[in-house]
Amino acid sequence: MSKKSIGIFDSGIGGTSIFKEIYTLLPNENYIYLADSKNAPYGNKTSQDILKLSIKNTEYLISKGCKIIIVACNTATTNAISYLRKNYSIPFIGIEPAIKPAALNTKTKVIGILATKGTLSSQLFHQTTDLYTNGIKVIEQVGEGIVPLIESGKLDSIEMQVLLEAYLKPMLEQNIDYLVLGCTHYPYLIPMLSKMLPEHIKIIDSGLAVAKQTQTILSDKNLLNNSELNPAIQLFSNGNVAVLNSILNQQFNATYLDF
Repeated sequence: MSKKSIGIFDSGIGGTSIFKEIYTLLPNENYIYLADSKNAPYGNKTSQDILKLSIKNTEYLISKGCKIIIVACNTATTNAISYLRKNYSIPFIGIEPAIKPAALNTKTKVIGILATKGTLSSQLFHQTTDLYTNGIKVIEQVGEGIVPLIESGKLDSIEMQVLLEAYLKPMLEQNIDYLVLGCTHYPYLIPMLSKMLPEHIKIIDSGLAVAKQTQTILSDKNLLNNSELNPAIQLFSNGNVAVLNSILNQQFNATYLDF
């Protein structure tokens, strides 16, 4: 079992930001990444549609023999992970916006969150927010249009800059000191965001926390792969495989495949 792959799925290429964090921590593991780019973004779909897509992705990864599945999508986590955990026997790890560290460390008592509509409107998001943000103002912003631009290779485009300026303006006007990225596509925006935001505003995402949780669960279940052989990394996309390749800058000795 320990030689089996870690399975990861997202609505597109965004979850590769999670994959990179996990790979950095667990370089001996085998990986199968599934980019459901044809159906991106998930954030504007109904809960039922998100659940159906999550089931499809899960069953594909299980068919490939994965030992654990990372739901590397905030929207899929908030809408589907409870069902997946109840109906499949392998462990699942989900992604939640890093509201807790932002709320615990803010000095201005105002934090911003940039996320998809599907995440911000979910019951799980509101439960987490209510739990940690007593006395703190949360400025929520739907990142409409961001995922399609990233998926089409327009990460550093003028269109992206215009969108981000519009989304950041109300947050800056209300004096946020933390910006929480609530979509796994969004860490790829950090270089651009860092240029647009004042230095005192900290940008946080969930990547490292997810990597550590993956390590903990695999260790607890005796599923860590301690082999020093070169791991197999398979990256599947039903969209443009070239965009998936370019976003990773050919950093990994990976096989890029259609599904």
